[in-house]
Amino acid sequence: MDLEILNAYLARIGYTGALVPSAESLRGLHRAHLMTVPFENLDIARKREILCDEDKILEKIVGQKRGGFCYEMNGAFAALLRALGFKVTLLSARVPRADGSNGPEFDHLTLRVDLEQPWLADVGFGDSFLDPLRLEMGVEQAQDARNFRIVEEDGPLHVERMEPGTQWKREYSFSLVARRLEDFSAMCRYHQTSPESPFTRKSVCTRATADGRITLADRKLIVTRAGQRSERVLTEEECGRVLQEEFGVVL
Repeated sequence: MDLEILNAYLARIGYTGALVPSAESLRGLHRAHLMTVPFENLDIARKREILCDEDKILEKIVGQKRGGFCYEMNGAFAALLRALGFKVTLLSARVPRADGSNGPEFDHLTLRVDLEQPWLADVGFGDSFLDPLRLEMGVEQAQDARNFRIVEEDGPLHVERMEPGTQWKREYSFSLVARRLEDFSAMCRYHQTSPESPFTRKSVCTRATADGRITLADRKLIVTRAGQRSERVLTEEECGRVLQEEFGVVL
C-alpha cells in the first residue's frame, strides 16, 4: 500500500491517533473502522462481482467510500495494519448453521494480530466485538454490556458471546493456520451466487455507532441507542437517502 492510499484510508475511517503498532492503536483503528465503514452486501443484489483482490477491495472501500462483507472488510483492514507495521495473519473461520453444525472452511475471514501478545481482530462480522479480543483461552472479556471469550474444544478455537441474562452463544470457529486472501475466493463466489447463502437472501448495510448500531435490512431501518431498539419500513426514496446520509453509500 503506497503512502497516498494509506493516508486516504486513515482519513476514510477518521483515525488521527498513534500509528506505532501497539494494543492501543489497534483498538483505536478497529473501533474507527467499525464506526465508519459499513458492513454491507449491496453489490450482490446488483450482480456486481466481488473478488478477493486487495487492490480492488481497497479501491472500493477507500476510493469509492463503500463497505463490504468479511472478505473485503478484513482483507482491507489487514492491508492497512500491515502498512502501519503490524504483523497480521489471515485466518479461516466457520460460522454455525441454524442446526448448530459448522459452516464450510473459508466461510468467514478473520485476523490474528501479533504484538507483545496475540489478538483476534475482526471488522467484518457485523454486530460483534468492537475491540479486538486477546487471543487467550477461556478469559472473559467485557465490552460494554456484552462478554466475549475464546475457547478451545476438540481442536478448533471458538469465539463466544454472552448478552446480559443469556447463555454463551458461539459466533464462529477458527484455526490458527495462516491463509492467503486468494484462498477465500471460492467461498466469496459462493456467498454471492448460492441461494443457500444468507447474503443472496437479504440486502444489509450496518455499522456501529457511539451508543449502539444502525442497520438497513432490505427496506427496514433498525436503530439501537443505549439498548433501546426502534424499527420502521422505508420507501425506496428514503432508503437511498439513509444509505447516503447514515452510511455514506451512493449506489
